[in-house]
Amino acid sequence: MNDHWLVRQSTIRLLWIVFAVVLAATVLMDLVIEHHPYFGLDGTFGFGAWFGFVSCVAMIVFAKALGAILKRSDTYYDS
Repeated sequence: MNDHWLVRQSTIRLLWIVFAVVLAATVLMDLVIEHHPYFGLDGTFGFGAWFGFVSCVAMIVFAKALGAILKRSDTYYDS
């Protein structure tokens, strides 16, 4: 039985390589684009990449903390 092309190991590896190349090219394009920073920090190299990464990590940490605060016990609905 043939697997779908998206679940093959060779395709997954190729997609990771393509995604990494696209991300690296996007960050490297930051070298040739003229910036007009509003704040001093947003003119630094790779600002979009590292700001996006830090924001994503902060959202994950916030969601985990919120889940820990709001979770209920396993027997919450038991009578």
